Order: sequence, then structure tokens, then C-alpha cells
Amino acid sequence: MLKTALTVARKDLTLMLSRGPGLIQALMLGALLIFLFSLSAPPGTPLPPQGTATVFWLCSAFCQVLIFNSLFALEEENNAHEGLLLAPAPIQAVWLGKALAGLLLIVAAQIIFIPAACIFLNQGARHPGLGLASLIATDIGLAAAGSLLGALSRGQAAKESVLSLIIFPLLIPALLAAIRLGATALGASGKEDAGSWLGILLSFDALFLAAGLILFPFVYGVDE
Repeated sequence: MLKTALTVARKDLTLMLSRGPGLIQALMLGALLIFLFSLSAPPGTPLPPQGTATVFWLCSAFCQVLIFNSLFALEEENNAHEGLLLAPAPIQAVWLGKALAGLLLIVAAQIIFIPAACIFLNQGARHPGLGLASLIATDIGLAAAGSLLGALSRGQAAKESVLSLIIFPLLIPALLAAIRLGATALGASGKEDAGSWLGILLSFDALFLAAGLILFPFVYGVDE
């Protein structure tokens, strides 16, 4: 299963980086949001840590939707997804492979978002270890949820809007925790509550990792 997942991830990354518009759209949207929010404060005045963390995770959430819509659209041409369904491997390997590819693409986008937020929003990390831990935990949850629910965008183009409507409410617990931890990492008060927020993120990760393993065959294997 792991070997097949790595093959799927490698194939998706190659296609996304060579001709997939999803990552470019996500980067442009995220950079535009950061720049626009930087205009909400006077020049030289830093945005509050809570606001900076909110902008960063808002960019990451939109990035997630665009990336996973694009990942699941790769097999739409000539019904290539049927080849994945017929592969001699558990169908969960497709979910895991797309989750790995999506995770790497989200991280690649955030490598751009983080310095952009520091420069345009005039911020600096006070607790980088906490920020890194929350970033990793949140990204794993985003990838697991995106790979499961991204299968809903397979087929008709109208399903892309359905994915957005479904996934954003489900991400609220993880985003709230990520924003609170991100604000603390940037210097806001509340470090004593960091363990509780990290627990919420880890529970979110466990929930969607388990849901992906159980439910993905029913979501992705259904004929249109």
C-alpha cells in the first residue's frame, strides 16, 4: 500500500508541477490576500498576532481547496481514474498518495506565505517551536481531510463549489486551534493553553486519518 501511495504521490506532483494550474492559483490567491490585509494597517504598524495567524490560515485553507480540486481533476481526462480503481492495491493507497502530494504542495505554498506574512504584516515568531508544531499538526489534518473530501470534486465541475461548502465548516475546529497557536507563537498571550489546542489538532488529525481509511473507497469508488 505504501509503495502504491508513493507512486501516486510522485505522479501527482510531477503533473501538478508541469502543467497543473492549482498550485499557481493557490500561491497567487494567498499572496494577494496577505498583501491586501497588509493595507488594513498604517505603514510600519504590525498587524496583531491573532490577525496575522488568521490571514495565514485563511490563505492555507483556500490553498488546500484549490490544490485538492486540481489533484483529483488530473484523472478526469479519458476517465483515467478507472485505472486507479483497477490497480492491484487497496484503494486507500490513492487517498494516502493524494494526501501526501497535497501535503507537500500545501507546505510549498506556505514556504511562500510565511516570509510574505513576516514582511508585509511586520511580524516575527516569538516561540518558533510552538509555531512549527502547530503548523505540522494542522497541515496533516488539512491533507487528510482534503484527500477524503476532494474525491467529491471528481466528475462534474459544479462539485468544486460543493467541496468548498462541505470542507470549510469541517475545518473550523482545526483552524481555530491553528489560529490560536499561531497567535501565541507570534507573541500573544495564552501559552499555558497551548497543550489543549494541540490536543484538538491531534484529535482532528486522528479523526480524518481514520475516516479516510474507512470512507474513501465509498467516496472515490462511486460511479458518476
